[in-house]
Amino acid sequence: MKLIYNVKDKPKFGQLLVFAFQQLLAIMAATIAVPAIVGNGMTASAALFGAGAGTIIYQLFTKFRSPVFLGSSFAFIGSMIAAFAGAVSASAGFLGIILGAIFAGLVYVVIAIIIKIAGVNWINKLMPPVVIGPTVAIIGLSLAGAAIKDVFSYGPQDGNGAFIMSTNSWASLICALVTLFVVVLCSTYGKKMAKLIPFIIGILAGYIVAGIFTFIGFKTGNDALIVLDIAPFQALVANGVSLNTFLQVPQFTFLTGIKAVKEIDASYIATVAVAYVPVAFVVFAEHIADHKNLSSIIEKDLLEDPGLSNTLLGDGVGSMFGAIFGGCPNTTYGESVGCVAITKNASVTTITCTAILAMLISFVSPFVAFLDSIPGCVMGGVCITLYGFIAVSGLKMLQKVNLEENANLFTASVILIAGIGGMALAIGKVTLTSIACALILGIIVNIVLNRKKA
Repeated sequence: MKLIYNVKDKPKFGQLLVFAFQQLLAIMAATIAVPAIVGNGMTASAALFGAGAGTIIYQLFTKFRSPVFLGSSFAFIGSMIAAFAGAVSASAGFLGIILGAIFAGLVYVVIAIIIKIAGVNWINKLMPPVVIGPTVAIIGLSLAGAAIKDVFSYGPQDGNGAFIMSTNSWASLICALVTLFVVVLCSTYGKKMAKLIPFIIGILAGYIVAGIFTFIGFKTGNDALIVLDIAPFQALVANGVSLNTFLQVPQFTFLTGIKAVKEIDASYIATVAVAYVPVAFVVFAEHIADHKNLSSIIEKDLLEDPGLSNTLLGDGVGSMFGAIFGGCPNTTYGESVGCVAITKNASVTTITCTAILAMLISFVSPFVAFLDSIPGCVMGGVCITLYGFIAVSGLKMLQKVNLEENANLFTASVILIAGIGGMALAIGKVTLTSIACALILGIIVNIVLNRKKA
């Protein structure tokens, strides 16, 4: 793939801000969804700040050589809920999710040290293209349902903070399709900047159409046409116009958690550790898959340079910092990788600017309200392209694999079916995701079928 901006390239300042804003939009939906799902007083603005802070840490550890953004990890949602459930108070729960992220981050640190000593050749042998390709593919394919669900979602939200869902909502479908087609047309036929910022143009187009439907819906009393949720904007002036209408400090996790230092005991700390540590090993597998995918896009092996030990350290320590500020452990984002692939912009400067922008924007109330107001159907149109690119990137890794050999054919087949079929495994309070299960099963099958070659 010919990149327009390579890893070390630095776009002009004006373009850089636009590119960073696009990356922010690409990762925004998933990043703010995690605190919304976990609840317990967690906020989107704090999660956004934590993601930006974690990404800066990651870039420092990787010496600004890996163009990927860290965002809130979905894998730890169950762990976070368990930390709140076992706490004696909400404040103790906030402290618990910080401790949990530290435990998970330490797992990454230990693995990074082992890899620093042993090298990465064993990983390449354990996870060759026939294993890692289908695994990357199912990362995208496993998200397909979420993208289509978003296509048929629209505002305002219900009492539980979830968007209303209806397959009869033609308005939401039209908004999603407008967004989708604007993105693909700009990316394919766009000239100059239009080709580089297809997501911004697509989201704005979908937002405008959603605004038109919403206006008609209010005027005619047709709730099915009210696609745009204006509640975030109404909240800005609910108590009159004040400084908080324009600027507001996010509700950082540590500000609440520090109040509960005396409320936790060894038993609770052990409970949190058990909830977080095993999941860290699961996310480790996804970490490798994301970096292998990104390596194929930028045509440079990130496991060699800056090295897997450095990417793991950056991910682990960045995850700790993300949780301290936003409560959510961070992870490398497939949406970010997809954005790099579609826009052909692999500039690390763009990623770094995105991180800084995320941190600054988390203080700006109107902009946070705008992000919250973007309809799920509009993001669904974007996610169809993002998740699709992740899936296709994985399948492209199989191009050089000889699928005429049964060993390769069965290995790839097992991974795809186990992953798409949702083969998740619950072990106590820990759940191995379908991606992790498919990867582990694929590794075993590959080893068994190729044992005579070893």
